[in-house]
Amino acid sequence: MNHPLLNRRDFLADPAWGLGGIALASLLAQEAKAAPTPIRPVIDPRDPLAPRLPHFRARANKALVIYCSGALSHLDTFDHKPELVKRHGQPLPGGDKLVTFQGAQGNLHQPLWKFKPRGQCGKMVSDLLPNLATLADDFCFVHSMTARSNTHGPGENQMSTGFTLDGFPGMGTWVSYALGTENRDLPAFVAIPDPRGLPQVGPNHWNSAFLPAVFQGVPFGANRPIPNLARPNGLSEATDTASRDYATLLMRRHLERRGEDTDLAARLASYEMAARLQSRAAQVADLADEPAWLLEAYGANQADPNRAGFAKNCILARRLLEKGVRFVQLFNGSYAMGEGVGNWDGHKVIAQQYPTHAAILDRPAAMLIRDLKNRGLLEDTVVALVTEFGRMPTFQAGASGRDHNPKGFTVLLAGAGIRAGSSYGATDEFGHQAVEKVASVPDLHATLLHLLGLDHERLTWYHNGVERRLTDVHGHVLKEALS
Repeated sequence: MNHPLLNRRDFLADPAWGLGGIALASLLAQEAKAAPTPIRPVIDPRDPLAPRLPHFRARANKALVIYCSGALSHLDTFDHKPELVKRHGQPLPGGDKLVTFQGAQGNLHQPLWKFKPRGQCGKMVSDLLPNLATLADDFCFVHSMTARSNTHGPGENQMSTGFTLDGFPGMGTWVSYALGTENRDLPAFVAIPDPRGLPQVGPNHWNSAFLPAVFQGVPFGANRPIPNLARPNGLSEATDTASRDYATLLMRRHLERRGEDTDLAARLASYEMAARLQSRAAQVADLADEPAWLLEAYGANQADPNRAGFAKNCILARRLLEKGVRFVQLFNGSYAMGEGVGNWDGHKVIAQQYPTHAAILDRPAAMLIRDLKNRGLLEDTVVALVTEFGRMPTFQAGASGRDHNPKGFTVLLAGAGIRAGSSYGATDEFGHQAVEKVASVPDLHATLLHLLGLDHERLTWYHNGVERRLTDVHGHVLKEALS
């Protein structure tokens, strides 16, 4: 009896090792050759945050992401839909059995704030955010954004890390890993939480996950100092400095005797960074040297602590960017206060809740962008105003608010490399679904990385047998949004 491997006819016919298997192996080999070669930055463990060159010529060398927690309604702010006004009170066509995140939908509901043409471009923006509306000529309005989840936690995860699941690095972490920072006395990536508290997934937004911990974001605000930096009571500055210098001397001598020890070098670098932070972080968060007129312009002197607190955080964001911090993520809205109370999650009484949130966001955020522009910082800083998903064109059944909607929403881009005073993509006539130039969160991430001179397909980290990247296996640069 002949073995099948010794029978030519059986060998070629068997799908495991026959002609089909040979063809598959050939195709896989060609695909492997065509796959982008990873570009991993060369990192000195003794100086892991040293500035590094981008993959290609960058349009921006810094990024600011303003994150509106809770899912800001595009229909009441930036996405003008005359048909929604015309058919106010009527059922959504084809939506008679539509059930979204919280339940059944009621009828179509027009925007609660009027839209007007703004700037030279004539962009229609609502009266809810009048100060941001005046900057219409500086923005590219990406109206066709989509998300993969209609739940806040996974939605927040995706917008900041590229994945709906926990355990992936924040986008700022990827940028600090790739590029380091120009300012050696401050972190490469700073996250500024809202004065009311943290977003729903909290540190997931700025965590390092499987990337080295030195690249994770450092959270602090104008009124929220970095924890554990202050000297203990009874320890003088001179004694603290002398102790730190002596410890550094001992570790450096140990390194000299032992030769190259990357773990010890990295620990020494982290201690030295912490020491510099003790003085520099406090200095950059101290707004005492800001002129009175500018504090007033931001609204930092308002009696309401939430309004004043967010305004001060906006000033802090500008100061950090001005000092060369590579990536700043500024949060507007928190989770712990309850549904829609401390964030944009307008399910039940949107008409009462949104003016409160708008009064916190609008004036300081608009002044931040204007201040960056006046100082010339927008020439090398890319700005994105984002949220985790949009909201429905209907009111929820039995409520006066809008349910979650990941099928179409708006993000704003401004600054270096952005086509100012433009719009990209569109939702349908009711603002329900993206229908023109449909974009995704990976597309947004690919675009931000591109402007920073980084190829999103080649910026990777090998983890658990996979070449991980911010955009996973997705993402295309939104080239028509670029200048």
